[in-house]
Amino acid sequence: MTQGNTAPARFAFIKAQWHADIVDRALEGFCELIPAAQVDVVDVPGAFELPLMAQTLARTGNYSAVACAAFVVDGGIYRHDFVAAAVVEGLMRVGLDTGVPVLSVSLTPHHYQETDHHNAIYRTHFVEKGREAARAALKIAEVETALAA
Repeated sequence: MTQGNTAPARFAFIKAQWHADIVDRALEGFCELIPAAQVDVVDVPGAFELPLMAQTLARTGNYSAVACAAFVVDGGIYRHDFVAAAVVEGLMRVGLDTGVPVLSVSLTPHHYQETDHHNAIYRTHFVEKGREAARAALKIAEVETALAA
């Protein structure tokens, strides 16, 4: 896939650093299907910072798609479901406002405990979600290339 007619498609992948041991696995899955050389990776402190960074990267015009990964869990202090909804809504708005597809690998489990069992489940799940985002990004780039021809 190419942007224009010469360069390979480029993709951005933004990762929230809360639960990085789990979230980083999404990038692994993403890069199983898209060569790492075509992916620019940016870390942000948490999920709430994803939409602004996605907007910043999308506005450069350098990317066929921007993927964003976060793991928003109930920390007992705030309503994590509100945070997750605001993040996903913000990501969708960035895509609509910039015309650059923004893909969400943001998960909000109903039940999560920091146990070895749950961590193993979500690490594996994030790899698959990264692959799913890569498939979507590649399909989007394919369609954009076909439309530009």
